[in-house]
Amino acid sequence: MPPESPLEGKALVKEVCRRIRLARSYWDAHNNAACRGEREKALALYNTLTKEQKDEIPQTLRVWLRYRSEKYFGAHQTQPGNKGRSAKGRGKK
Repeated sequence: MPPESPLEGKALVKEVCRRIRLARSYWDAHNNAACRGEREKALALYNTLTKEQKDEIPQTLRVWLRYRSEKYFGAHQTQPGNKGRSAKGRGKK
């Protein structure tokens, strides 16, 4: 099977929209690990778009990707698997 060529133009915009919608569906299903992965892939592709291409993406998808999901998946949040915020074992000596 030949390797896929990089996406360009309308196909790239369509793929970004698809990945954002997939991340949102994982979000709605409370599957945070899968949501985080898809969101990162969508954001990486989104950052390769030109301003005109970004304007082709529906506003609701852009808002979710850039702002709302940043609240929950931003760099300021504790990474998955990190037990730093757990209260277990505190107070025992």
